[in-house]
Amino acid sequence: MKKKKQIFAVAAVLVLAGSYYWYSQSNSDEKKIEYVTAEAEKGMLTSAISASGNIIVDNQSTIDPTITGTVADLAVAVGDKVESGQFLFNIINNDLNVSVSKAAASYESAKNSLESAKIDKDNAKAVYEKAKDEDEDDGDAYTGRELDVLKDKVDLAESKIIQTEKNLAASGADYRNTQADASERKVVSAILGTVLGVNVKNGDDLSRTSSADNASAPIIIGDIETLKAEVEVNEVDIAKVAIGQKVTIKMDALDGTDFSGKVEKIDSLGTVTQGVVSYNVSIGFEALDARIKPDMSVSASIITDVKQDILMVPSSAVKSEGGNAYVEILNGSALEQKSVRTGASNDTNTEIISGVNIGDKVVTETLDLSVEASTDSGSGSSGGNVRIPGVSGFGR
Repeated sequence: MKKKKQIFAVAAVLVLAGSYYWYSQSNSDEKKIEYVTAEAEKGMLTSAISASGNIIVDNQSTIDPTITGTVADLAVAVGDKVESGQFLFNIINNDLNVSVSKAAASYESAKNSLESAKIDKDNAKAVYEKAKDEDEDDGDAYTGRELDVLKDKVDLAESKIIQTEKNLAASGADYRNTQADASERKVVSAILGTVLGVNVKNGDDLSRTSSADNASAPIIIGDIETLKAEVEVNEVDIAKVAIGQKVTIKMDALDGTDFSGKVEKIDSLGTVTQGVVSYNVSIGFEALDARIKPDMSVSASIITDVKQDILMVPSSAVKSEGGNAYVEILNGSALEQKSVRTGASNDTNTEIISGVNIGDKVVTETLDLSVEASTDSGSGSSGGNVRIPGVSGFGR
């Protein structure tokens, strides 16, 4: 009997201890909510568009001769500075000498044919004029048919002149073109700049050299003083971009260094990639750096709007419900929800046009610490026994 009373007493104590533990935990959980706040304040809000692309050379020339032949006397290498008109290499093509000679002969022949046609016309006209005069003096000297034949000869001679003049013009153009082709055997630079690429060597056959794109042209020359950042902006954002806007430029190859620039050119025609339309935007540097090289990857932040002295809150404080924006304001320990009218925004801050006053503490984050406390408590008590002071040997 004594043993049963002891068991009932222990059980009662356990029930009371468990009830107290639940009560204390429940009350503790209710109090473990904390709010992270920030004050609404006035300042400057900058809106920007992010875009990526590469460094390009704005003034670039690809040396890709239209004639064929063998490369000889190559005189430049990558990195060389060249002047406009400076010799680069020769093209050996002896067939062009033959072509020039043939074209010159054809041109001379056409000139001679024109002179002969003019003489024939003068002779035909003289015969006709004489016959016409004699017929006027003696009405029976020529019949009307005979005079018509002589007049037709004059007309035919004039037609021949027109034709030979056309032949002469064609022969002259062919001769000049052949001479121009022959002169291209001496290849020179078209611009002042730096040799960026050399894709040929002495002995190469130009007819077998692929130049399907600019990157594989025999020689590439660019003015590195005209380096630009060219980025792609999607169709949603392109309407916000304008000439002259300031830009912050970053490069993976030059980590930790920011460069300033401005928008100089916006393409009117877009390109479609996997159904997405984008437009190329060219950005000029305010100051060039010798470390910047063509084709480097760039990321740009194009500043589309700057507002001074406006009321703003962290963007994380602005919430939406049913299409209406609101913020939560902490007054002491009381939480108040206020509808707001927002303006411009970026990843960090949002302009508040109405609904919030300077100094209001807006909630940016709500921390429910009770969840963590419950999790820790539950995991810590798993598999353990409740120990009560003064009671031992339970269940014996």
